[in-house]
Amino acid sequence: MSLLSVSNLSHGFGDRAIFDDVSFRLLAGEHIGLIGANGEGKSTFMNVITGKLEPDAGKVEWSKHTRVGYLDQHTELKQGMTIRDVLRTAFQYLYDMEEEMNGLFAKMGEVDPEELEKLLEETGRMQDALTNNDFYTIDAKVEEVANGLGLNDFGLDRDVHDLSGGQRTKVLLAKLLLEKPDILLLDEPTNYLDVEHIEWLKHYLLAYDHAFILVSHDIPFLNSVTNLIYHMENQKVTRYPGDYNEFLRVYEMKKQQQVSAYKKQQKEIANLKDFVARNKANAATSKMAMSRQKKLDKMDVIELDAEKPKPQFNFKLARTPGRYLFETKDLIIGYDEPLSRALNLTMERGQKIALSGANGIGKTTLLRSILGEIKPVSGSVELGDHLHIGYFEQEIKVANQNTCIEEVWEEFRHFTQYEVRAALARCGLTTKHIESQVQVLSGGEKAKVRLCKLINNETNLLVLDEPTNHLDQDAKKELKRALQEYKGSVLLISHEPEFYQGIVTDVWNCEDWTTKAF
Repeated sequence: MSLLSVSNLSHGFGDRAIFDDVSFRLLAGEHIGLIGANGEGKSTFMNVITGKLEPDAGKVEWSKHTRVGYLDQHTELKQGMTIRDVLRTAFQYLYDMEEEMNGLFAKMGEVDPEELEKLLEETGRMQDALTNNDFYTIDAKVEEVANGLGLNDFGLDRDVHDLSGGQRTKVLLAKLLLEKPDILLLDEPTNYLDVEHIEWLKHYLLAYDHAFILVSHDIPFLNSVTNLIYHMENQKVTRYPGDYNEFLRVYEMKKQQQVSAYKKQQKEIANLKDFVARNKANAATSKMAMSRQKKLDKMDVIELDAEKPKPQFNFKLARTPGRYLFETKDLIIGYDEPLSRALNLTMERGQKIALSGANGIGKTTLLRSILGEIKPVSGSVELGDHLHIGYFEQEIKVANQNTCIEEVWEEFRHFTQYEVRAALARCGLTTKHIESQVQVLSGGEKAKVRLCKLINNETNLLVLDEPTNHLDQDAKKELKRALQEYKGSVLLISHEPEFYQGIVTDVWNCEDWTTKAF
């Protein structure tokens, strides 16, 4: 059974085409991984099929009565709503049904016996639907799922506006689980999730009876939960049965076959052109030359796809700092209440440290307290001498109407336009990306613009908060290489152990210091 039909879909921003004449069907039970490099249009595609964006051409048709659950990496939760309020919205369609049913009950005193019979049948069906969908145990279900995901640790009556990125993702995942939709659309759900909850999500999706489309750059995760890959590249979507590893094998084989066919055809074209050039003026051979020219004219010429620019991250090193980069004295971090016990931490020159631990225990708060961006509850932080800090924030919430060129030029006034363009191109951005506004870029492209500014400043301490979120495989691999070769020090938060292993000299487990219960 087809749940979703997409036909001849095209979309773009300005003169930048995202996809062109794309068609496919989503069948019941399919577990799809939607993959592609940063900027190929994965999140845009999700927004189009869910109706958040109107396509330039083509049709999107959902089968009737299909209930869709969408986990969007850019979903905003309204200030003033509690976690409990958000989780209850999973049952909004049931609340609407109850309201409609109560309206029918109110009409019963005003109708004739025949109409009354119809109303009783209709309200009976509604009553059964409410019962079968756990409407009368909503609060108990909310508590059960919240407890399973650890949401109770930071209180169901907490304002969602105050949550960290990881906590918000957990709330949205809990909401989806409560909805029990016919199809899940998940846009990078493992971003901001700690290892424990990535494992939980993996088991949830493995046991999921219905269909889903998953956007993710987490290859082990993709391999564990998908049985079908849709690959977005050069404005097209191609279907590959199997997991990501099987896709990669077939994709590389097809690519090699295309290159081989291209080389063979180019050799044939060169021979035909050479024959025509040598023989067209000769009366005895001119007919053969004309025949070969016709063959050339009718030939369907193979064209190789243009190679995508690969990012190159090389951090510039500032002067050598003092031996101690920072020391904390009885530092207690937090906002309205403490998130940690008193911390006496020291980081020395040359150390590369990863902060590990569950979301919501204060890893980002610790970084911002060390940098002086927020005041600690008590205690102090003393920074070392001659520090040149480069800071990569986890989230940038402010809308940015600058073009990429303007964004970099604001920070590097001494650069020529050629130097700005070259710096952005080295980070894997194309001319179309470079000339676009930052706000229309994908999450991965925005991260590359921020990394461009970071690598062009001289630093001796990099403070990186989840730098791999949204980055594609090429960019992750290159960032890891660059951090391994960086001669300065690194303080890093990452939910991907496979990324920071091989980079760091030490791992600090923040769960050893937290005041939060687990």
